[in-house]
Amino acid sequence: MWHTVLLSALAGVMGANAVPHFVKGMVGEQFPNVWGNDSLRNAVAGTLGLALAVLIGYWADLPAHALAGIGGAVAGALLMAVFHGLGGAYRLNSALGLANPPRAAATR
Repeated sequence: MWHTVLLSALAGVMGANAVPHFVKGMVGEQFPNVWGNDSLRNAVAGTLGLALAVLIGYWADLPAHALAGIGGAVAGALLMAVFHGLGGAYRLNSALGLANPPRAAATR
């Protein structure tokens, strides 16, 4: 069962991380990416991240432990949502010495 939980959590992390890269790439906007911030690199990274998430989810053998696997995937996705919500991609680029694209202003 732990095999399913861990791989599902990894799939959740990878899938949730791929979404902002994929979306920003598709709409032609820049987003922090260790391979470069331009939209093409983000579109490719997002597409590969989504494909990898699906592949890892397949390896997780979800039918054997469906509830535990779904819980792991949700926990992994939540972890990545918090990371991106707190500006983690921008801080990671800064820590690696990479340039950051302009950040959208938060509305409240």
